[in-house]
Amino acid sequence: MQSNREPLTFGQVVIGPPGSGKTTYCKQMRNVLQLLRRKSILVNMDPANEFLSNDYDIDICKLMDVKTVMDDMQVGPNGGMVLCMEYVEKNLEWLVEKIKGKQREDNTCRYIIFDFPGQAELYTHCTMVRDIIHYFQNQVDFRLAVVNLIDSTACLGPSQFLASLMVSLNMMVRLEAPHINVLSKFDLFERYEHQLDFNTEF
Repeated sequence: MQSNREPLTFGQVVIGPPGSGKTTYCKQMRNVLQLLRRKSILVNMDPANEFLSNDYDIDICKLMDVKTVMDDMQVGPNGGMVLCMEYVEKNLEWLVEKIKGKQREDNTCRYIIFDFPGQAELYTHCTMVRDIIHYFQNQVDFRLAVVNLIDSTACLGPSQFLASLMVSLNMMVRLEAPHINVLSKFDLFERYEHQLDFNTEF
């Protein structure tokens, strides 16, 4: 007996500080999936990332962008980003319909890579990103894991390393989703190994 149930959709929610390599990671992850003959959907969730919109299959800047919000609401970049993510949370049906539209075009697109903004307060002090993830998990039945990129060159000292660990732990607890921390730019990190108070295995 054949089941009419729709195939499951899996994906990654890619987060991390500005400059940690999130967009590069997302693009390379899609390339890896292509080599494995797995089709994916790359989604820009950063309303300030308007200059790379052609690189994404779905772009949240088509819904709103942070510059327009800053001008209209007379707020700064961080305030504009918070307002944008609040707007995204209230209009998730738009995003889900875009994703479902891509899947209707090709039913084998069952892996999604979400490229989220880098402002730490969105994860450590606000609830929008957590609520967006929960909506995808509980209302749309996407199976998602959080990939938190940490710039390894920002972990050169013990205090910097511990600070990164504490921020990562905060985000892991608050987002309430499967979570993995990834040190990015490790090729650069190894250049400074002789200056470290601990070895790279640590």
